[in-house]
Amino acid sequence: MEKNSRIYIAGNRGLVGSAIERRLRREHDAVITSDIADFDLTDARATDAFFARTQPEYVFVAAAKVGGIKANDSFPADFIRINLLIQTNLIHAAFRHKVRKLLFLGSSCIYPKLAPQPLKEEYLLTGKLESTNDAYAIAKIAGILMCKSYNRQHGTNFIAAMPTNLYGPGDNFDLQTSHVLPAWIRKFHEAKLAGQASVELWGTGKVRRELLYVEDLADALAFLMNHFDAGREREDEKMFVNVGLGEDIVLRDLAELVRGIVGYSGGVTWNTAMPDGTPRKLLDVGRLHALGWKAQHTLEAGIRKTYAWYLENVATKA
Repeated sequence: MEKNSRIYIAGNRGLVGSAIERRLRREHDAVITSDIADFDLTDARATDAFFARTQPEYVFVAAAKVGGIKANDSFPADFIRINLLIQTNLIHAAFRHKVRKLLFLGSSCIYPKLAPQPLKEEYLLTGKLESTNDAYAIAKIAGILMCKSYNRQHGTNFIAAMPTNLYGPGDNFDLQTSHVLPAWIRKFHEAKLAGQASVELWGTGKVRRELLYVEDLADALAFLMNHFDAGREREDEKMFVNVGLGEDIVLRDLAELVRGIVGYSGGVTWNTAMPDGTPRKLLDVGRLHALGWKAQHTLEAGIRKTYAWYLENVATKA
């Protein structure tokens, strides 16, 4: 990407998209964004018209309907329908308007629930998915295969990145729809203010999760757009790359880490009647490291920055 390249970020209002925008605006002069007031990404004609008008050269597909376990399990039809529409419209418009390169954002949930750890790119489609978010996972798998298919049939350069669990500035802290880390930050913070004796967390706390600070992800995506190209091989994994920290943590230990950073002195109880989700999701980031990129933030450093952002932007408005 050159300094004056026209770069479109679809989904720039979200956690990932806003981080990509912050990252790119430091080095590029022609960053293009949009929101629902401009057009609806689920509308194929409107999406095509936007590409015709703006003529982007590079596209980051960060637009998606996302949520935690409860949201995915409660609204699977919404998650598969909306995500399929958004990514289909963007990928096809990129092809029609001769975009030089597109990067599709997937998710680590594409991998089988019981796949060997750490998760390698070649494990895609080798086993059964986690049932609580299989609709979302299928939509993301379809996006990967769609990019691969356009590359094979039309010679496009559409790549994909599979990020691990993310957190950071701009995260969703709604207790009904958020992912685990922002939910815990809010729970511990509000419990501290209220003087609660204990905080209830879902599951057993025995599963493991890898978490990546979203500013690191944005840096990795800019790196991949500049240094990774799609292969023309039939193997699916040849055109996508895992993006993660490369290490994970037991949720009980994560809870203690968040509790300490927030400064909550009460106890923790675990509601074992609630689902744990996938037992472990640790990405193998060997391919990304071999390309020359590694995360800069430790988990503790990233959580501290995220809590500071929450205090300034969310807690003060509650």
